[in-house]
This record gives sequence, structure tokens and C-alpha cells, in this order.
Amino acid sequence: MITEDRLDSTTVITWLSQVAATVKEQRDYLVELDSAIGDGDHGINMDRGFDAVTRAIAAQDGATPGQLLLVAGRTLVSHVGGASGPLWGSALRRAGRVLGDTPTFDAVTLAAGLEAALAAVAELGSATVGDKTMVDALQPAVTALRDQLDQGSPLPSALQAAADAAEAGMRATVPLQAKRGRASYLGARSIGHQDPGATSTAMIIRDLERTVTGATRTAEN
Repeated sequence: MITEDRLDSTTVITWLSQVAATVKEQRDYLVELDSAIGDGDHGINMDRGFDAVTRAIAAQDGATPGQLLLVAGRTLVSHVGGASGPLWGSALRRAGRVLGDTPTFDAVTLAAGLEAALAAVAELGSATVGDKTMVDALQPAVTALRDQLDQGSPLPSALQAAADAAEAGMRATVPLQAKRGRASYLGARSIGHQDPGATSTAMIIRDLERTVTGATRTAEN
């Protein structure tokens, strides 16, 4: 829920549950993308991981938003193979630490949490924009969110810009040659394929935007 521009545990639960539904729906598409330049298991891993997340957070009665993200991160690390589990697990745990133990958080704290998540991913994966990884979607999203908030945009509008930036970054991976991960082994043959990690990242940011926008409309009615 959103109350006077503050988000709470319901927001986090709704977001992560929506992510689980999206990756389940797009599982085969993510598998198809990953089969071209990876092990072909990205959709399977993301589906398994976020399905486990929804079960784990449902058992956390009374948990704060930060605590929920910590649980989600630990769950992904323990349930998901490949790169996606450690990367998203580290990202959510780092964001959870930023949110701390307070029952609500605001737009600025959300942006700080996503910045911390990006830092965790970049550190663990040793990746930057242009390497053809999830960073190509996540970094533009985080930058757009912070820029929009600094300009005084309301959070739903700022998140829409972030989601649009993530999708643009996702599409921009197509002509890139992979420099990190399994796809890097293909060299020039990785060119012409959309990165699966950037694709699922764009989905996750879009789901965050939809969650917050929906909560805002509910609060206004």
C-alpha cells in the first residue's frame, strides 16, 4: 500500500508476487533467449526462484519491507542455480539492508535501495553497461529513477521512466558482443541476440512500476 507517498510491506509482497507471475508466464520466452547464448535455463531458474520467494515471504507475518527483501534474497541464493540466483539474491539483500527495519519507506529510500542492488550486481558479476548482462537494463533504470525524483517527478512517473529505460537497455543488448558470463564464450556469435538477464530485469522493473502505480490509484480512491 501507499500512504502519503510511503510504501510498506504490502507493496513489496505485491511486487514480488507479480514478478513470480510474470516470469512464470514468460518462462519459455526466457528459455528461448538463453538457449541462443547460454545454458537455456534462465527462465526455469527464475520461475523456480521467484515461486520459492512467494512461499517464503508469505510465511513472514509482520515482517518489514527490508526484512522481506532479505528473506527473498536468501531464498533466491538457496533455490536458484546459475548466475541469476546469486545476482538477484545479492541485489535484494543489499536493497533490504538499505530499507532496514522501518515499517514504511519513501521514494528516495526506494531509489537508494535500487542503487545498492545495482552495486551488488555490478560487484558480484564484475559487469558494466555494454557487457551484455542484466546491468544493461538495471543501471539505466536506476539512473532514470534517480534523475526523475531529483526533478520532482512523482514516484509512479519516475518508475515509468525507469521501466522504459530498462526496456531500452534490454533492446540495446542485441547488437552487443557479450563480455561476461556464459554468452562471452561465444565471442562474436553472441551478437544479434537479446540478453536474457537484461530481459528478465526489465520485466522486474516494469512489475515494480505497475505495483506502485496500482497502489497509488487505490490510495487515491
